Amino acid sequence: MTEDARTEPPHISVVVPVRNEQDNIEPLVTEIEAALAEMAPFEIIYVNDGSSDNTASVLDHLRASRPHLRHIRHASSCGQSAAVRTGVRAARADMVVTLDGDGQNDPAFIPQMAALLLASGESCGLVQGQRVGRKDTGFKKFQSKVANGVRSRILRDGTRDTGCGLKCFRRNAYLALPYFDALHRFMPALMRREGYDLAYVDVKDRPRHAGVSNYGFFDRLWVGIVDLCGVRWLISRRRTRPQAEEII
Repeated sequence: MTEDARTEPPHISVVVPVRNEQDNIEPLVTEIEAALAEMAPFEIIYVNDGSSDNTASVLDHLRASRPHLRHIRHASSCGQSAAVRTGVRAARADMVVTLDGDGQNDPAFIPQMAALLLASGESCGLVQGQRVGRKDTGFKKFQSKVANGVRSRILRDGTRDTGCGLKCFRRNAYLALPYFDALHRFMPALMRREGYDLAYVDVKDRPRHAGVSNYGFFDRLWVGIVDLCGVRWLISRRRTRPQAEEII
């Protein structure tokens, strides 16, 4: 990709929220580039959520030879949902993909998800990845299973795994969602509330490449229960996207 790629509108924007992931950045950037080779031009937006390690210097080093790589930094950690929103607002493409920065989400699934979103038409707002072959500890898998079960029973969002960071969606649809700190965990339910259809892709889960987890799953049930109740309240006041027609 040439320097002109900075001015050529990308077909797809990949947003990666990270905090203290210095050893995971270069391997993941390389994998994303390989996955999107046939989808150029593209951009990769790393949102550095107040990292205290060498995340910033690693990103700045990589940017020197990658005009498609962007680095946005939060002065202090604001959380994963805030980092995702910062990246989506900065994205220049109409189609956005998010994935976690620890390497557990495999970028090889991005082209399949993007193709499904486009093939599904404007009525589809989100393609949600759903993990198979989870690589977490048994306790974390148990926590996630319980949390997903509670969420599914209360929200009836038809989604097996909202905790998967691999999501492909329309930028305008995302920006229309009500924002709160746990938004990334409830996107399927909120997309349905906006009147959008959803699609799903099973994706392979992988072990973390290096480091330790910084962002939790929706596995702190008692912390997330307030957000869950709030989303349930929003859904009970379901809104319908207006079908506007200009009268000349």
